[in-house]
Formats: sequence, C-alpha cells, structure tokens
Amino acid sequence: MLAAQFMALLDVFIVNVAAPTIGTELHASGADLQLVIAGYAITYSVLLITGARLGDRLGHGRVHLAGLALFTAASLACGLAQGSTELIVFRLVQGAGSAVMIPQVLSLIQRNFTGEARAKALGAYAAVIAVGAAAGQVVGGVLVSADLFGTSWRPVFLVNVPVGLVLLVIGSRVLPARDAAARERGRGLDLPGLLLLGAAVSLFTVPLVLGQEQDWPLWSWLSLVSAAVLFALFCLYESRLARRGGAPLIAPRVLRHPGMGLAVFRILAVMAVNGGFLFALTLHIQGGLGYSALRAGLSFAPTAIVFGLVGLTWRNWPASWQRLLIPAGFVLTALSVLGVGLKGGDEGGVPLYFAYAGVGVGIALGFSPTLTRALATVRPEDAADASGLLATVAQLGQLTGVAAFGTLFLNRLESLGGPEAYTSAEALLACMFALAGTAAAGAVSGLVLRRR
Repeated sequence: MLAAQFMALLDVFIVNVAAPTIGTELHASGADLQLVIAGYAITYSVLLITGARLGDRLGHGRVHLAGLALFTAASLACGLAQGSTELIVFRLVQGAGSAVMIPQVLSLIQRNFTGEARAKALGAYAAVIAVGAAAGQVVGGVLVSADLFGTSWRPVFLVNVPVGLVLLVIGSRVLPARDAAARERGRGLDLPGLLLLGAAVSLFTVPLVLGQEQDWPLWSWLSLVSAAVLFALFCLYESRLARRGGAPLIAPRVLRHPGMGLAVFRILAVMAVNGGFLFALTLHIQGGLGYSALRAGLSFAPTAIVFGLVGLTWRNWPASWQRLLIPAGFVLTALSVLGVGLKGGDEGGVPLYFAYAGVGVGIALGFSPTLTRALATVRPEDAADASGLLATVAQLGQLTGVAAFGTLFLNRLESLGGPEAYTSAEALLACMFALAGTAAAGAVSGLVLRRR
C-alpha cells in the first residue's frame, strides 16, 4: 500500500520537469500545460475526503484497489495521449483515482496496527507521503533525459502501469475486500457536506494552481473569497448535523482530538515550505541556471534521500530528543533554506549539498513526528475522517506553498529585469527568506505544543 501511495504522490511532481518537453511535442499552449500539471492536483485535492468516506462505507481494501485500478488505467491513457486535451482529461481522471486510493492507506494502518507497530507504520507512511515530492523531480528528470526507446516524456506516466498491475495482483490477495466491521460502521456519504466541501476546495485550489500564470485576475480573488464563505457554511452545516445525531463528513470529535488543531497548522506550514522550496528552486535551476531536466532532477536527490532516511528512523533516536524534534526540524529547515538562498542554488559545492540535505532533515522532522503523534491515538472508527482530513491538509499546504512562494519568486524576478542567472539568484534569495519565516512560525507552534 505504501508503494501505491508513493507512486501516486510521485505523479504530483514528476510532470514538472517533463513539462517543457510535453509542451513542445504536443504543441500545448501555456494554459494547456498548466492544466496538464495542475489537473491532477485539482481532482486529487477535491476528492480526498470523499475517497476516505467511501472506504469507510464500502471497505478500505476494496476501495483502495478500485482507486489503484483507475489510477493505473489513467496513467496508461496519459502515456498514450496524442494531444494536450486528451492528456488534460486523463490527468484529471488520474488525480481522481489517487484521491480514492490514498486515504485508504492511513485508514488501514489505523485499523490493523496498534501500539508500537502503529507508530512505526505511521512513521513509514509519513516518510512516503512527503518524500514523493522531491523524488518526483528526480525520477522525472531521469526518465525524460533517458528518452527510453525514443518515447521522450511518455515514460513519466507509463512507468506506473507495470507497477500498478503488480500492486493490483498483490493487493487483491492481501487486502480485505470488505470486512464485517466495515458493514457495521458504514455511514451515509453526507452528500450536502460533500458538495459544500468539494466546492470550497475547488474554489480554493483552482486559483492557486492557475492564478499565477494568468497574473491573478479578478476571478481568482473572487474564487478564494467564495471558498472561505463555503467553508464556513460547511462547518456550520456539519455542526448542526452532528447535533441532530447525523453522520457528518468529518466527525467533530476528530477536530477536537488533543493536538489535532496544532497538527493541522504544522502540516500546512511544513508542506507549504516543502512545495514552495521545490517549486522555486526548480524555476531557478532550469530557468535561471539552464540546467537540463536530468541535472535539475538530481539536484533534489540529497533532499529526497535524507528525508526518507529520517522519516523512517526518527523514532529510534534517543528518548531525550523526541520532545524537541518538531521545533528543531522547523529551525533546521529555516537555516537550511537560507543556506540554499545565500548559495544561489548554483555550484556551491559541499556546503550547498549540506544545505539541501538539511532541508530534507528539517522537513522530515517537522512533518513525520507531527503526523504520527496526531494519529497515533485517533480511535479506529475515526480513521477515515482523520486520514481524509490530514491528507487534504497536506495537499493544500503543498499547493499553497507553490502558489504563494512561486508568485513571490516570479514577481521578484520580473522586477529585477528577467531570468538571468544573477537576477534569478536574487529572486531565489528573497523566496528563501520568506520560506525561512514560515518555518520559524512552525518552530514556535512546536514549542507551544511542547509546553503543553
């Protein structure tokens, strides 16, 4: 299941480094290319909560396999697409498959592991969910540059097909299709809640992924305001439904769970830093420094490798360190992104690679312990609600980081006169200062929780 999760998360970012080649070969306009990249994120974000509830109602194993099958089929269709319109449509379907598949991973962990085993499984889950971002850049660069059998960009999608088929075979044998507990705990889908939340997330997500390229037109701001209004209506409706004894989309007790509010804030912060760092640095490396797709992708290898190692091992570190890990992770992230900015992301030698690795360590410590501790004590019957909530928060954090810090980088670059290497380095430094400030806010929140 973690392999399926990694494959799906990889596809959020793997297209970034392939985008220039896709645009050239399919004669895609700028808007088309945006939707190829963003279409996956839009349907993925909007449908995550729905996917979690479907698993709770129909059985997590069955729904996971259905989402995996849809994702694999859509990946094949993306790899064979002959035009940008086809590719956009199939990317939307691919994101929907991912949204159905991913929430079941966390729900099955919550329902099948207890105690120390659950904590270890959650640590592995946390490592996978965020390392996929950096790994996507690396794998995308390698596949595009390899030009396997003259297929150019298509392997970034087709690589999912054999992996998906193998996982479907294995999953059909080891995952429960529909256990008795699922029949007992199955709840209604809360269609009004789904519509309100889906509309709110859509109105929030679409301007984030499309607004920058269109210079933030009026519709994008109206969309964000409308999203806030609909989210408030969603909260009001869910509260009333719970008081009437109904089955709200997100159980209020999940939101009231000790530490859940602070966990949501920290996950938003750390994933915004993660998304903003990767996006701004990609723009600088490929646009300002003119690196190839392969070299650009490999630049993120230290961050991805270290993130994975730390995410899998932090629970084995000395007990006296554990309470300090979250604030220390945010502080290290702040210092490391500043180091990358001061080096300009160029030929910085060993110090630059230490800074890249420091970002991986810091984000891993800010994210993995936060997620693990927030979910370790969630009741099994609330697993679907909690998994959908935090997976959605992580994705929205990534999108917010890309939009906010990407806008800052591009606006600064434009004010400096264009994408030359030295102006791009100055724009990167401004962006890294903002990322460091966001990480500092996460450090403060971690200290607040530690005092409690």
